[in-house]
Amino acid sequence: MAISKKTGLAALMAVGTAMAAETLVYIGTYTRDASKGIYAFRMNDQTGALTPLGVVAETPSPSFLAIHPNGKYLYAVNETNGGSVTAFEIDKATAKLKQLNSQSTKGGGPCFVSIDPTGSTVLVANYGGGSIASYGVKADGTLEGPVTFIQHEGSSVNPARQKGPHAHSINIDAQRKKAIVADLGLDKLFFYDLDVAAHRLTSRTAVSLPPGSGPRHFAMHPNRKTGYVINEMLLTMSTVDLTADPPKVLQTISTLPASEKMDPKYSTAEVVVHPNGKTVYGSNRGHNTIARFDVQKDGTLKFVETVSTNGKTPRNFAIAPGGKFLVAANQDSGNVVVFRIGADGKLTPTGTDVAAGIPVCVRFLQVK
Repeated sequence: MAISKKTGLAALMAVGTAMAAETLVYIGTYTRDASKGIYAFRMNDQTGALTPLGVVAETPSPSFLAIHPNGKYLYAVNETNGGSVTAFEIDKATAKLKQLNSQSTKGGGPCFVSIDPTGSTVLVANYGGGSIASYGVKADGTLEGPVTFIQHEGSSVNPARQKGPHAHSINIDAQRKKAIVADLGLDKLFFYDLDVAAHRLTSRTAVSLPPGSGPRHFAMHPNRKTGYVINEMLLTMSTVDLTADPPKVLQTISTLPASEKMDPKYSTAEVVVHPNGKTVYGSNRGHNTIARFDVQKDGTLKFVETVSTNGKTPRNFAIAPGGKFLVAANQDSGNVVVFRIGADGKLTPTGTDVAAGIPVCVRFLQVK
């Protein structure tokens, strides 16, 4: 049967769109039991469906990941007692990762890694060691040895969890040339001066969170005027005014519905701001939900609802490029679940629910 030029062109355009409408999803895990390292999936950007690609790198407990802005390299912390950060080269055709090199984090239990928008500096937070470190990135994606190492000192009010420092995340505010560190053990948010050209962290400003909060992760609003800290121990979310000097806490509210009491076994994990700036999400472990908040005109939050993650112990989650899907990693049930994001920020399960070792981190790489 003959095919018209018009039909043939339409078919080619459809194929091209289908090929472009895919994203690689990398999952960091804890390597115990059957979990082997970093897993990958191919995501359909129209439906949110995930196609398993298996283990793409065997490496010890790659609990947190960061992808280089050029899309060629991936960095993973190895959350072990010794502590290391490992550089990989990405094969976009297969999603496989080739290990390039590894550097010590100089502290135990590294739990967070980030890279600046220029791709020149990698930052790491050590939970067990209560410290942070910075690294230069070479042209070939490999990591230089630590340029800066800073040991936090002190304690806070909860003797079971806060006898010492526990640096839990380190984010980058490129506009202000700052690195933002949430320390669970000290109930503080630190703002370090960051020189990405020299890969160096220097002087800092400290912002105190309510005693016993246990600040864990931080996310910035797209307008860069406010930031949000999810507090692990008291299941709260704090709004921080970044335009103030020094920054100040505007609000702290619960991540649970008002009708529910906090269970001692509950804790929070991740905070993410939707790219449109209208919604903030936070994960509740034990309660096994994602809390949704509306962003008010002044940047503060209004609690809306919680939605089940269809699994146990939701850790990190992330919003896929385009803002249409949220992918959640459930650590203790070993599954990754995809939600569609409505115009109002509401989360609805798509039906995609896949196994992925002991998943604790989600990262995306668009494939063109």
